[in-house]
Amino acid sequence: MSEIIPVDVPTVGESISEVQIGTWLKNSGDFVQNGEDLVEIETEKASVQIPAPASGYLENITKESEAFAVIGETIASIRVAEAPADGGNGGGSASPAAAAAPSTPASPPARNASSPKAGGSASGGGAFVMPAAQRILDEHNLDAAQVPATGPGGRLLKEDVQAFIRSGGAAKPAPVAQPPAAPAPAPASPPAVASVPSFPEPTLMSESSYRSEEVKPMSMLRRTIASRLVHAQQTAALLTTFNEINMAPVMQIRSKYKDAFLKKHGVKLGFMSFFAKATVEALRRFPAVNAEIRNDAMVYKNYQDIGIAIGGGKGLVVPILRNVERMSFAEVEGSIGEYARLAGENRLQPSDLMGGTFTISNGGIYGSLLSTPIVNPPQSGILGLHTIQERPVAENGQVVIRPMMYVALTYDHRIVDGREAVGFLVAIKETIEDPARLFLEV
Repeated sequence: MSEIIPVDVPTVGESISEVQIGTWLKNSGDFVQNGEDLVEIETEKASVQIPAPASGYLENITKESEAFAVIGETIASIRVAEAPADGGNGGGSASPAAAAAPSTPASPPARNASSPKAGGSASGGGAFVMPAAQRILDEHNLDAAQVPATGPGGRLLKEDVQAFIRSGGAAKPAPVAQPPAAPAPAPASPPAVASVPSFPEPTLMSESSYRSEEVKPMSMLRRTIASRLVHAQQTAALLTTFNEINMAPVMQIRSKYKDAFLKKHGVKLGFMSFFAKATVEALRRFPAVNAEIRNDAMVYKNYQDIGIAIGGGKGLVVPILRNVERMSFAEVEGSIGEYARLAGENRLQPSDLMGGTFTISNGGIYGSLLSTPIVNPPQSGILGLHTIQERPVAENGQVVIRPMMYVALTYDHRIVDGREAVGFLVAIKETIEDPARLFLEV
């Protein structure tokens, strides 16, 4: 008898006791190699992959996508076997589990949220049906084989089903036969009354497919973000101050040296490296912004670990650049680029997000003109960058057009005074408007 090895949820970080199942990268019955990624799981801090503990056939998947599991829980199993001769999932031969089954007529498999309905055609029968799509299929008595799948990897998305319904492809419910009504006795001749105009029956909007609702569990990452932001609002005395920066000097330097920078270092020269280095200088001048409150003490840090907010596949994440005061422009840009790639692939590790003494969030890449960012506790400050927009400004008694950016500093007023917060933003402004300060340390 083949050995069966359980696939358990591993320990993914200190104090993490629960995870959420993300995407299964393999289907039940697939042959997998030892160490091959089986499923993505989402923790409170990042997404990680669970590899196969042995080579064999994946079986007994007990947790579908979006379900929750505790550390150590078994979510599937591997039936140990040699690789099939054709190198695929066994070709036309059945897996060992199927071969061991008695030759009795197979009953129709139970349908679940992640498998298409039975009897699907070649266009949709092999599609991986997402849970939200399956619910809509069931509501409208549709077969997954009827609906073209457009999702990645042939997945059938809820948008595909909704588009199919809007195009008139929804199955019509069979009419229910009504027994013939007994003829009513002829009423007595009523008095003549004026005829009443008839109106069509009102349509209940709740029955319209355009007013459907979808309930999804909040992801582990989103739950953590929500909890930390609410905690920050409830425990810190948050205040925001603003300033604006003329971006023309940095834009001129970037335009002049971007090609040589890319050729030498292999990364593009962006604005974030300028702001990261300017932030280091401002934090040195105003160390309270780089400090934190720990119990009843104020902890001042002589290093600058700056978090850079990045939009990832599962939401906003803030990986940390360690010791930015020791990093070059190329190292800053390269690190940000690598973190952005990992965030897009949901492969950031919990250690990438831990710590940090200060945060920079660039809402300008999404078009934000002005915002008030929220501090990431236990940090005491966050710098918000915004979109660059040409505006008229006064210079030497003349009105000129300059590329301007609003910047915002949200700070914990328990540890940072208003004078220090304003001085911090002024230091950022002076450094960006005169980038030579970064090299002359003035």
